[in-house]
Amino acid sequence: QGSVDCPNLEFEYRDADGHGAELAELYSYTEEPELSTNRRCFEEDFHTQVQGRRWLELDGAQQKAYVMRLLDGLEVVNRDKRLKVARAVLYLAQGVFGDCDNEGDVLHWSRHNSFLLYQLGTFTAFLELLNMEIDNSQACSSALRKPAISLADSTELRVLLSVMYLMVENIRVEQEPDPPEWKTCRETFRMELSFPVHTEEPFALLLFTMVTKFCSGHAPHFPMKKVLLLLWKVLLFTLGGFEALQAMKVRKREELGLPPLPEDSIQVMRSMRAASPPTYSIELMEQQQQKRGHRSRRPLVKQDSLDMYNERDPFKNDEAGVDEEENDDVDSGIEGELDLMERDAIIPAMPAQRPPIERVSFPKGLPWAPKVRQKDIEHFLEASRNKFIGFTLGQDTETLIGLPRPIHESVKTLKQHKYVSISDVQIKNEEELEKCPMSLGEEEVQETPCEILYRAMLYNLPQYMIALLKILLAAAPTSKAKTDSINILADVLPEEMPITVLQSMKLGIDVNRHKEIIVKSISALLLLLLKHFKLNHIYQFEYVSQHLVFANCIPLILKFFNQNIMSYITAKNSISVLDYPHCTVYDLPELTAESLEAGDNNQFCWRNLFSCINLLRILNKLTKWKHSRTMMLVVFKSAPILKRALKVKQAMMQLYVLKLLKIQTKYLGRQWRKSNMKTMSAIYQKVRHRMNDDWAYGNDIDARPWDFQAEECTLRANIEAFNSRRYDKPQDSEFAPVDNCLQSVLGQRLELPEDFHYSYELWLEREVFSQPIRWEELLHYQ
Repeated sequence: QGSVDCPNLEFEYRDADGHGAELAELYSYTEEPELSTNRRCFEEDFHTQVQGRRWLELDGAQQKAYVMRLLDGLEVVNRDKRLKVARAVLYLAQGVFGDCDNEGDVLHWSRHNSFLLYQLGTFTAFLELLNMEIDNSQACSSALRKPAISLADSTELRVLLSVMYLMVENIRVEQEPDPPEWKTCRETFRMELSFPVHTEEPFALLLFTMVTKFCSGHAPHFPMKKVLLLLWKVLLFTLGGFEALQAMKVRKREELGLPPLPEDSIQVMRSMRAASPPTYSIELMEQQQQKRGHRSRRPLVKQDSLDMYNERDPFKNDEAGVDEEENDDVDSGIEGELDLMERDAIIPAMPAQRPPIERVSFPKGLPWAPKVRQKDIEHFLEASRNKFIGFTLGQDTETLIGLPRPIHESVKTLKQHKYVSISDVQIKNEEELEKCPMSLGEEEVQETPCEILYRAMLYNLPQYMIALLKILLAAAPTSKAKTDSINILADVLPEEMPITVLQSMKLGIDVNRHKEIIVKSISALLLLLLKHFKLNHIYQFEYVSQHLVFANCIPLILKFFNQNIMSYITAKNSISVLDYPHCTVYDLPELTAESLEAGDNNQFCWRNLFSCINLLRILNKLTKWKHSRTMMLVVFKSAPILKRALKVKQAMMQLYVLKLLKIQTKYLGRQWRKSNMKTMSAIYQKVRHRMNDDWAYGNDIDARPWDFQAEECTLRANIEAFNSRRYDKPQDSEFAPVDNCLQSVLGQRLELPEDFHYSYELWLEREVFSQPIRWEELLHYQ
C-alpha cells in the first residue's frame, strides 16, 4: 500500500538501464541535427561505391569490402575528409537508420554493424585518431581563447567517442540469439581492453587522463558526458557487473577455503519490500507534553493509529524545516541539532473517538543471517573474563575455564555465526608478508584486469578521484553556479543560443538531462571501482576510499541528498520523441510548451533512482567500520537528510539509508532514538544483525573519540606499506643478492671516460711502474 506522497516504485536495480535507453543517453537533444549529417556523409560515399543497392541488401563479404575501403579513408592527411569518413562509420554504428522502418531494426543493425566494424579493426583505428585528437594542442588553445565553448568545439572528439561507445555497448550486452562468432568476438574485445598489447596502459587509463586534463582546465572542450559514459561502460565490460562480482566473490572464498556466503545479497534485496516512511507525530506529541509539564498516564497506542491524528501531512513542504536547521546557530549539542527539522508541526487535540486499530503483520523471519566478527568474540570474552576472573587472555577465544555456563553457551552461539571475510584473510596475509619478507619470498600476484588497472592508476589515483568528484559537484542539482566551478556543458550548448521560449525550455530539459547522465555515470563507475578493488585486495579499496574521503566525498554526497529527493527521482527531464532511435525512424511531431512540461508518463526516472542508490552504496562503503567517518556523518547532520530519503518507497534505497542511520544511531542521543522509534524498528527489520552490536545504545567500547585520528593514520601507514611492497620495486634493495665471485667481479666491463684512453700510459707509469712495491712488508703484515 503506497502512501499519498509516493507509491511503491517498481524498480529493478541492475548494472545498467535497458539497451535502447543506454544508447539514447549518449546523445544530447542539441546533437540531433548531426544524425542527418552522418547519414548524408555515408550515402554520398556509399552510392559512389555501390550503385542502386542499400546497405541491408549487401551480403557479408560486400559489407566487409566496403568497410575496409572506408577505413582506408581514415588514413588521409586532410582533417575534413577524415571527419566525413568517421561520420560515415558512425552512421553504420548507429544502425543505418535511413533504411529501417522501426526502432527494433535500428538497434538490430547497430549491433550487427558494431561486431562487423570491430572484426575489421575499426576500434584500433579510432583509438589512434582519439590519441591524435587528445594531443591536438591547436584545438585546446582555440577552446581556451573562446569566451563560450559550444558543441562545435568538440565535433571530432564526439564522433570518435560515439563510435567507440556504440561498439563497446553493443558488443558488451549479451542477447539470446547471438551467433558463436559474436561470443568469441566479445571475449577477444574484453581481453583487448583489459590486457593492453601495443600500449603500456589499459584503455580505461586513457579516459581517466582525459578526465583529469579536462578538470585541470587544459582541455575545456572535451565532451565529458561521452568520456564518462564510455569509461563506465569500459569498466563494466572489462571488470564485470554486479552478478559477475558475486560469482567472483563465491569463487574466491572457495579458493581461500572459507565457508560459502550465507545468502546471495542481490536476491535478498530483490525480494525485499519497501516500508512506509517514518512519521514525526509521536516525537511531536512527546515534545508538547514535556513543554506543558503534563505527567498524564496514557495507554500505549500503536504508531499507525497515532499518525491518523496528525492532520498536517508530515511530508508536505518539509523543506522549510531544513532551512531552519541550517540557519539555527544555537549550539544545543548533537541531539538538538539533529531534531531541528522535525519541530515545525503542531499536534491538534485528540478527538474523543478512537478509530479502529488495524492488526500489525510482522515478517516471518529476518531477511539476513546474522554475522559475527572474530573481533566481536574477543571483545565479548575480554569483558566476561574481566567480570568473572579479573584478568584477560588476549586473543585467546578457546579457553573458557572459570566462566559460567551461560557464557559458554553465548560463545558457542557467537562462533556458529562467525563470518570471516576475504578482507580479513588479505589483511592477515599482508601482516605476515610485512613481518617475514625473506622467508615468505615474493608474493604471487594474479594478473587480473582489476590488478592491471590498479597498477596503471596507482600513481595518479588521487588526481583521478578529485577530478571525478569535481565533475560530480558541478553536475549535482543542489550546486550553485559558481565562477570557479568547471563548465560541464561544453558538449550540450549549441553555437546559437535559443531565442524562443520553446527552444529555451528544450535546452533547459537537455541541460538537466545532461547533468543527470553525468551523475549516473560517475556514481556507477565509482561504485564499480570500489567493489572490484575490495575483492581484488582490501588495501587497494582502502587507498581509493581514503582519497575519496580526503577529497570531501562524504559531505558532497550528503549535499546531493539535501534536496527534495522525491522530485529528483520523479523528474521528467526527457523528451521521448527526441530520443534515439525513435527520432531516426519517425517524423517529429510538433513540440509545444505543454507537451514538454508534461514529459513522459513514467512513474519515476530510472537513471536518477539508480544514481541515488549508487551514491548511498558508496557512502556505506566509505563509512562501514570506520568510526572517524561515521562521526563525519554525525557532524554534517546527516540524520535528517537521510531520514527524508526514506520517503522514496523502494526497498533497496531504504535499506542503504537505514544502514547509514544504524551506524550513527549510538551517537545521536537518547532523545533522537526515542523520537524515531519507527525508523529504529525499520532498521531492526531490514538491516543485518551483528550479535553483540549495541547500535541502539551509546556504550560502544570502540567509539573513543581520541582514537579517530589514529585510526586513519594507521590505515594510511598500512596502505603505503602495501603499495611500496607490491608496486615499488627498488633496483638497489638491501635484500638484493651480492656478487661475491672474484672472476665475475673482475670480468665486468667498466665504462671509462674518454680522456682515460689518451693518458693511460702516463697513468701506468706514475701509479704502477714508478711506485716501488715492498713485497716483504706484505708478507710481514699481520
